Amino acid sequence: MEIGVSSFAETTADPVTGEVMSHAQRLQEVVEEVVVADQVGLDVYGLGEHHRPDYAASAPAVVLAAAAARTQRIRLTSAVTVLSSDDPVRVFQDFATLDGLSGGRAEIIAGRGSFIESFPLFGQDLSDYDELFAENLELLLAVRASERVTWRGGHRPAIHDRGVYPRPVQDPLPVWIGVGGNPQSVVRAGTLGLPLAIAIIGGMPEQFGPLADLYRRAGEQAGHDPATLRVATHSHGFVADTTEQAVELQFPSYQHAMNVIGRDRGWHHYSRTSYEAGRSRRGALAVGSPEDVAEKILWQHQHLGIDRYMLHVSTGTMPHAEVLRAIELLGTKVAPIVRERLGE
Repeated sequence: MEIGVSSFAETTADPVTGEVMSHAQRLQEVVEEVVVADQVGLDVYGLGEHHRPDYAASAPAVVLAAAAARTQRIRLTSAVTVLSSDDPVRVFQDFATLDGLSGGRAEIIAGRGSFIESFPLFGQDLSDYDELFAENLELLLAVRASERVTWRGGHRPAIHDRGVYPRPVQDPLPVWIGVGGNPQSVVRAGTLGLPLAIAIIGGMPEQFGPLADLYRRAGEQAGHDPATLRVATHSHGFVADTTEQAVELQFPSYQHAMNVIGRDRGWHHYSRTSYEAGRSRRGALAVGSPEDVAEKILWQHQHLGIDRYMLHVSTGTMPHAEVLRAIELLGTKVAPIVRERLGE
């Protein structure tokens, strides 16, 4: 099983000082995180696309390209690309370029996104939310499948026998579908035979087991080899040398970040009680010692049969040195425990 890290390049206010770091500083920190993840043997680093002041990565492929020049083995993916408001041809070109620069390590996780700021920014109508994603995914896969493309849709200008370059090292360039729990999206991924990435940031991970089963059934009914129907999960968490240290370091920034988002979405105040429920054995948060986090990963593997696990280690602003230490522990302590228990 692959184990990796994801980030949104957060620049939320420090929960203690109230200071907000610059976007430039945070982007440089992200590149350092990828370098450390590569050095400690992690399999993948994912960077999300956002268009808000409290996130620095509106162009993940650019940031990952900077990291590609300083790494050797780790796979580099968006997490996610907001495909509904992006141009699919440009997305392909960006990640094909990243693929060439990295020697064949690029991936795309395409999703609808959890925020809507990109729609008005790029002139898209939210009433076309579902239709835009389906159409743009169709075009992205057409460009991936053929060097020259003829295509017509309802929102983007048609393409007639045009070449799209550069071509990636990998053939095909990996495209995953990222979902938050929408069954229709899960079925679409299975029917197309694309790997599935599920964001599990609340509730109990085993509740997502039926979605993983639905995905595999849809894929097999569409005639795809079950071995190619891969499932990844993404969860918030943090690793430190001891459980107490992990909780002390993460909770203030996590609470602050969740309440900032919660004010936008009408959520209830995120309390210490909510946090402790998430940290419980069956909760979605993977926070604690290496042994604690390994158990959380194995729990998801047991209930969802996952092939990849991505730990979002910096929800909110945290001391950079501690984030790097968490990534180090994920690679040197957590991953070996998981792989030994799985017999890998």
